[in-house]
Amino acid sequence: MLVLSRKVGESVVIGDDVTVTILEVRGDIVRVGIDAPRSVTVHRAELLEQLETSNREAASPSEDAVANLSKALRGEAD
Repeated sequence: MLVLSRKVGESVVIGDDVTVTILEVRGDIVRVGIDAPRSVTVHRAELLEQLETSNREAASPSEDAVANLSKALRGEAD
């Protein structure tokens, strides 16, 4: 991992067409601006982690859900 120090108004260029600029620093909060073409996806890491967790849970139903589905497919009532 590359670690850099930047001041407000300074930027880092990634590849040929992505620029990350420090917009503001207040205490432990840093506002960052990202200029990238629409073809480059930019996501917050915590949102990707939540989506991954949600997808795993949806893909792995509970044992009760599987049992209920089996009963429903066999035409059995609860």
